[in-house]
This record gives sequence, C-alpha cells and structure tokens, in this order.
Amino acid sequence: MPKHYRPAGKKKEGNAARYMTRSQALKSLQVNLNLFRRLCIVKGIFPREPKKKVKGNHHTYYHVKDISFLQHEPLLEKFREIKTYQKKVQKAKAKKNEELARLLLTRQPTYKLDRLIRERYPTFIDALRDLDDCLTMVHLFAVLPASDRENLEVKRVHNCRRLSHEWQAYISRTHALRKVFVSVKGIYYQAELEGQKITWLTPHAIQQVFTNDVDFGVLLTFLEFYETLLAFTNFKLYHSLNVKYPPILDSRLEALAADLYALSRYIDASSRGMTVEAKVDASSSSQSNDRAESELRLAQLQHQLPSSEPGALMHLVADKEVEEDEETRACKSLFKDLKFFLSREVPRESLLFVLPAFGGTVSWEGEGAPFKEDDESITHHIIDKPSAGHMYLSREYVQPQWIYDCVNARVILPTEKYLVGRIPPPHLSPFVDNEAEGYVPDYAETIKRLQAAARNDVLPLPGVGKEDLEDPQNLLYAGVMSRAEEAEAAKTKKKMAELEKQYHEELKKEVTGSAVDDVAAAPVVEGGDGEESSVPDAAQIAQDTADMPTLMMSRKKRKLYDAMKIGQKKKSESVERIKQRKKNLKADQ
Repeated sequence: MPKHYRPAGKKKEGNAARYMTRSQALKSLQVNLNLFRRLCIVKGIFPREPKKKVKGNHHTYYHVKDISFLQHEPLLEKFREIKTYQKKVQKAKAKKNEELARLLLTRQPTYKLDRLIRERYPTFIDALRDLDDCLTMVHLFAVLPASDRENLEVKRVHNCRRLSHEWQAYISRTHALRKVFVSVKGIYYQAELEGQKITWLTPHAIQQVFTNDVDFGVLLTFLEFYETLLAFTNFKLYHSLNVKYPPILDSRLEALAADLYALSRYIDASSRGMTVEAKVDASSSSQSNDRAESELRLAQLQHQLPSSEPGALMHLVADKEVEEDEETRACKSLFKDLKFFLSREVPRESLLFVLPAFGGTVSWEGEGAPFKEDDESITHHIIDKPSAGHMYLSREYVQPQWIYDCVNARVILPTEKYLVGRIPPPHLSPFVDNEAEGYVPDYAETIKRLQAAARNDVLPLPGVGKEDLEDPQNLLYAGVMSRAEEAEAAKTKKKMAELEKQYHEELKKEVTGSAVDDVAAAPVVEGGDGEESSVPDAAQIAQDTADMPTLMMSRKKRKLYDAMKIGQKKKSESVERIKQRKKNLKADQ
C-alpha cells in the first residue's frame, strides 16, 4: 500500500478540512438562516475566501473553527430556549387563552451580550478602534421614526438617542473633537481618544423614510450589539472622569427637546463643596413625591453629573484636572470668550455639539436656553437667512458654515465672506490631503496664509520660493517691495531662468556634437555577418536605464506597479480637468 494512500471519504485534508459551506454550517448547528446570521453578527464571525473553493465559487465558506466556536456558544442554547418558549405563547393564543399568553409574555426569558463584549474586546483600545460603525449606526437609528412593520420600537429609538447624546456630551466636555465636514449624506465628525481617531456620520435633521431595499432585520441585529458596545464605552469614559454612569436627565429640558442640554444640570456638590437645589419640572414629576423622597433624590444627585454653565453642553466633573495635549488646548481655546446665539433654522443639535467642544458659549431660540436673544454680550448670531427682526450692531450675523470652517482651520476666519445673504466660499473637506491630491484650491491657500499669520510665520509670495525667504535681505524685500519692484524682480528672475536654460542647451549640444565628431572620425567596424555597428541613441539608453528596475520585478509586482501608474495618471488627468474648468470659469467672468 502506498505511503500516502487515503481511502475515499475517510479523512479530509487541505481546504476541504479547513472550510465548510454555509449550508454545511447550518446543518451542523441545526439552526435556520436567520438565527445563524444573528449568531455570526454578535460573535464577529465572517465568511472566508479560501484559495481553492472545493464546492464551487457560488458557495459562501466559513472556517471550521469558527463554526465549532458557535457550537459551544451559550447564547445558542438561550436562543433555542426562547424559541421553545415562544411556541408556548403561540399555543396559548391558539387556544384563545389570553390570560395565560399574557402571563407567559411577562416571564419570557431574556439574554445579555455583556460577555460577548468582553470576549471580543479584551482591552478598551480594541473597543475604540471598532467604534466607527457603531456610532454611525446608533446616530442613524436615533433619528428614525418607530415602525411596527420594521420591528423598530420607540424604546430602542430613545435608547439610541440617549447613548448618542452621552457620547457627544463626553466628546464636547473633553474637547476631543478634531474635524467636522458637512456633506450631502450627513455630517462627518472625527474625534481622538486614547490616541485613536474615531470617525462617524450623523444624518441631517430631516424626516427619514424607510426603504424597501434594506434588510432592517440584519441592521437591528447589528444595532443590538452596538448599543451594548457603546454603553460599555460610555461607562468606561465617564468613570475615567470619576463621574457616575448613567447620568440622570433633567426632565424639564428633556420635555422641551433641548437635545444635549437634556443631560444632567446638577453640580457635583462633593467636588465644589456646596449644595445645589434640584430643578424638577412639576408637570412631569409625580404628585406623590413627598419631601423625604426629594431629599433622598437630591442626595443621590450629588454624585451625578454636574450642571452645565451657560454655553457648555455639560461639565462632567467640576474642577477636574485632565491631562491635555497641545492640540486639545488649541481646540479648547478656539472660541474662548465668544458667545453664540442660534436661530431656529440652523442645525441646532450639531452646533450645540461643536461650539462647546471648542470653548464657545452657546444658546438658542426657545425655552430652556441659558440666555435670551437680546443679551448684549452675544458676539455672533448664527443665522441662515435674512431676518426681518431687530438687528443688533454689537454682534456679527454669520452663516453656520463659518463655524465648521473655523473648526477645521483652527483659526477665527474673517466673517466678510460668510455674512447673511452672500454665497459662502467652498466648504473644504478636512479629510482630503490637497498636497497628495496634487491640487490646492484657492481658498485652501487663503486659509493656509491665515494660519501662518496666526502663528506669526512667514510664507513665501506666490512668485517666490521658500529658499528666497531664508536670506534676511530677501525677507526684507518681500515685506517692503512695491508692486512695480515686485514685477521687475519677477521679470528679472524669469530672464535669468531663460539664460540658464539656454546655457544648459548649448552645453548639451557641445557634448552631443563632440560625440558625433568622435564617431565620424572613427573607422567603420564591420560585423561578422556583414552589418555595420551603429552608435546607440542617448535617449534609448536613458529609456532602457529607466525600464531596468521594471524588468527586474516579478510579474505580480510589475502589475501592481502598472496599476499604481494608471492611478497616478488618472489623478493627474482629474487635476488637469479641474484646472481647465477653473480657467474656463474665470474666462466667463
């Protein structure tokens, strides 16, 4: 018998032993497709792509070890128990025993995903790295309407809204917000926590509509896991500031839909050494609360979140010293000593999140606001359309884009271009590297010079290089030259460049001419086959030298290199189209 002989069907090797199809996994676990998807989502198991697909390319493959992990998952038994219990409820309803069915529904078994969170994210940094999709999903469902058809309950929508507000309150309090970009899809935010950059997308404050091309069953399974993950993350972040979690909401502000201001407004009496009087809405509080219960509630609230001063979302800990880096200090002091008032047509929830994160004091139009519109200390009024009301001369009326552009530039930009009724400058994305793209917009150059002026740096003029500013004499001329002198200097520089180019061309002709003379003086050498040996072309030699590294590459690397060159060519063509479009617009004007 040969050494490697294996009877057919006795033992599998290679990819056939390491992977199995989805139908094989369902048969092994004895579950249906919906339950299998649910288990894979909460356990973090995803399909694999084996090098050799044994069953064919039209199958979905999973690793055998992943399926074995699912077989020993306690949550699988809990799902089976819930399914069995639901059959009892259906049986009671079929027998028209409504009382028994109602009793069984109150005793329905439940489950938690806390253990899976600790299993999938052993450290807090791991949870922060996987928080992008979590925040985007939670913020999306926070603005969706409840729907019985999609099994989206009001309780879940309120929970998503609470979690998103708690996250935004922490980011605003710790000044961890770094970038903001308003797009057609929504508003992109980027924060930095524990050295990790977290980017998420929030939808615009408009009426959302359910679509039929989305499987909300799968999304709700993801949301169930992400709610638990974000709750764990908020718990850890709040306790890092010695703040008890979850915070108690101010019922009065919550009833007024004051967004992030609905978070706690109570001061930490233990840290400030003073007692506070609880603000409770009489209409929302129960009539049966007596004085003893209110005193007990006040004693409990002494350890909750402190109140927010006018213009801050919330101060999580009063007088709490937090280690701040240079960028955090810059963000904290960007809108320092500035007071903003928001009109009702601007995106209030976004601005209530962004402005305090960069040190601004903010109020809005409506009940529960920290200060009214007629406050004389207001420096900026954020408005999106001309107002027919009273205009105050002591404040500036600007569009909301001014806030976002100042945040991304880290400087207070001039407000002339953002006045009400004017077309604002282009809203540039902070997530795009203009230098890497090869095209720098004009307004980006303007912002760059404003940033340099704020840092007291000196940037070169459009016709002057950085090396010209290294000489103090050139720096002096750059500061005091008139327009005529500047034009004359540019003309002289251009003339010198032309002379230098002419000199190089003459030198090249001399070298080429001497080589041709040497070849003409040399005798013609005949080859063995009767052909004359020709002098190699210099351009051909240079081309061969340039192609030599490519010839030495393997086929895989050469294809990758060609793909990179194609991408660079497409990028350069796109830049040229933008420049040509810009030139045409200037010509039309």
